[in-house]
Amino acid sequence: MLIAIDGNEANVRNRVGSNEYAFQILKNIWKTQLLSRPRLGITFKVYLKSRPLKDLPEETSWWKYKVLKPKFLWTQWRLPLELIKEKNRIDVFFTPGHYSPRFCPIPLAISIMDLAFLRYPEQFLQKDLWQLKKWTALSVKKANKILAISESTKNDIIKFYDVKPDKIVITYPGINMKNKKQKTKNTYRKLKNKYKFNDNYFLYIGTLQPRKNLIRLIKAFSSTINHQPSTINHLVIVGKKGWLYDDIFEKVKGLGLEKNVIFTGFISEEEKNSLLQNAFAFILPSLYEGFGFPVLEAMKVSCPVIVSKVSSLPEVAGDACIYINNPKSVDSIYKAMLKMIKLDEDKRKELINKGYQQVKKFSWKKTAEKTLSVLEKLGG
Repeated sequence: MLIAIDGNEANVRNRVGSNEYAFQILKNIWKTQLLSRPRLGITFKVYLKSRPLKDLPEETSWWKYKVLKPKFLWTQWRLPLELIKEKNRIDVFFTPGHYSPRFCPIPLAISIMDLAFLRYPEQFLQKDLWQLKKWTALSVKKANKILAISESTKNDIIKFYDVKPDKIVITYPGINMKNKKQKTKNTYRKLKNKYKFNDNYFLYIGTLQPRKNLIRLIKAFSSTINHQPSTINHLVIVGKKGWLYDDIFEKVKGLGLEKNVIFTGFISEEEKNSLLQNAFAFILPSLYEGFGFPVLEAMKVSCPVIVSKVSSLPEVAGDACIYINNPKSVDSIYKAMLKMIKLDEDKRKELINKGYQQVKKFSWKKTAEKTLSVLEKLGG
């Protein structure tokens, strides 16, 4: 059996969200196949727009890359042309994302992270919204199987696209449990010197965009400073600019919090881990999440967590966090932050231990094995 994969989501340097998902899927399918290939007899061909980065799985006799040129309108015509040419050799085609090829004469599987653009269309730029709506609808219609990364995402797909439940398979993403806690003292010291923050800080990690609810978070943080002086003096916000983010910076200026709210932009994995390991707490006040990778990343390194009680986040966090019951309420976010501040040492340790047990439920190995099983059945 020959399984073909669109590897472009994984073939980027600064990976976030969907990029990391695609990368881990490729990496762990490769690992799974390395151990069981003689029994399974499956080969893979990964299609790319440009040469594979060095950290992608290495080529073998059963794992090959093929770069298709030109990049222009790659998904619309270049990839479909190749699939038409190879349709008698390829058994199944997999896109670890929701932009499938315009034409696909081969059984097709896609992955969907979330449908935030349908739930909160006003929070997207019109050109992005048009593309997301058009291409996702086409991909859902063409796909023989859809991999959803949470029960919440599955329910949204059924609701918005009237898809039969048996067409959708839930494949929870995972997390790498190796190096639970690395020594990052030097990295942390450099970050503190660069951005000028104290040891006690709340930490947010994610793209700067409206549904992440950062304006309400900043307002709630301002209340913690006013009501709990000298306790937690900084909110560190990590992540690249997405869209409609200007109001976030304006709110910080309007509240006079330029020295208290720290924006780092995109940072390395080592830097991110050092901030998580030393944070007072991680907070994700999102209005909607397809999954929420940073929640598990925080729990893995013993950082207590505050999250919104919406969409997929209860699936991810379980009972190992403090919940924001209504993320549209600044007061609700403030109360969750205040609850974390007031935890005694024993309760804090209990929350941290619950978090580490929760992380163990999610494994990229399991994700890859389940994905591979779906592809085998579809290709067979």
